[in-house]
Amino acid sequence: MSDRGAVDGVARPGDVRAYAPGRVNLIGDHTDYMGGLVLPMAVDLGTTVTGRRGGHRLRLRSEGFDDVLDVGLPVTDPAAVTPGWGRYAAGVAAELGAESGLDGSVTSTVPAGGGLSSSAALEVAVALALGAELPAVELADLCRRAETAATGVPCGIMDQLCSAAGVEGHALLIDCATLDVTPVRVPDDAAVWVVDPGEPRALVGSAYAERRATCEAAALLVGPLPRADIAAIESLDDPVLRARARHVRTECDRVHGAAAALAAGDLERAGQLMVESHRSLATDFEVSTPGLDRAVEQLLAIDGVYGARLTGAGFGGNVVALARPDAEVPGRRVRPSAGARLR
Repeated sequence: MSDRGAVDGVARPGDVRAYAPGRVNLIGDHTDYMGGLVLPMAVDLGTTVTGRRGGHRLRLRSEGFDDVLDVGLPVTDPAAVTPGWGRYAAGVAAELGAESGLDGSVTSTVPAGGGLSSSAALEVAVALALGAELPAVELADLCRRAETAATGVPCGIMDQLCSAAGVEGHALLIDCATLDVTPVRVPDDAAVWVVDPGEPRALVGSAYAERRATCEAAALLVGPLPRADIAAIESLDDPVLRARARHVRTECDRVHGAAAALAAGDLERAGQLMVESHRSLATDFEVSTPGLDRAVEQLLAIDGVYGARLTGAGFGGNVVALARPDAEVPGRRVRPSAGARLR
């Protein structure tokens, strides 16, 4: 606890400690905002917000940044808040309509810029710390809206929902059209690794919004992309629309297949689908980088690695690998963990 949060180690009324995990996406990128399928898992890396409720200001210190967030409530324009990292927290306060404040601190083991949803973990933890008492889907949607309001990035709901609804030992098969969540057991003989090729990325200022707009343009011509007829997609005159739509449509099929393969313990098939996903993201969706491609190829050459792909939206960030537990993978092993909670 912070020094303002307890006396002699005993919590006082108003003390709060909220935790939300980051996530790694095993397969299914740039499908969530089109109402498609994704297969992420909450991981044993997360963000903790500790503090004391009260007053009419949101004041947070972060161990990862020098600047302090200090903003009056209610927040009306989170995009104008400084410092930049604090906009995510301010966006949550704005969406909640929070008028009762919080004075506290933020600690995190989720690396920023790695594609492991550090922003979503912060948003969900802040929402809980501010007193949000919502079902996981509603909490996730509030945090998704908060991120868009704070940054202008039209993100999907995958990151926030995985953080809010994670199940220990499982990945989550999420249908982003219905928001149905189905836990999928990760076999005990499967290990998930995150590898950092040294290419940090931020969605703000990237071509993320352009990719979404292109997918939406294609959907106007052939219908919802996750269920569109593949022949109709291949008949699109514009090669860019055709490629973007093809990725979304085929990626949803790969997600469905990978979930079934994990459930059956068929790690070789799950890994094969991960590799196919990376190639589609690199060629049809054009969100990979030379560094990410090299990292994937290097991982696939390691004995015991079933599959590897970029994770997150691309444009940099990390690579995820599915492997045997004894594989000599040069990264960090992450484990499927439970979702957000007050603790």
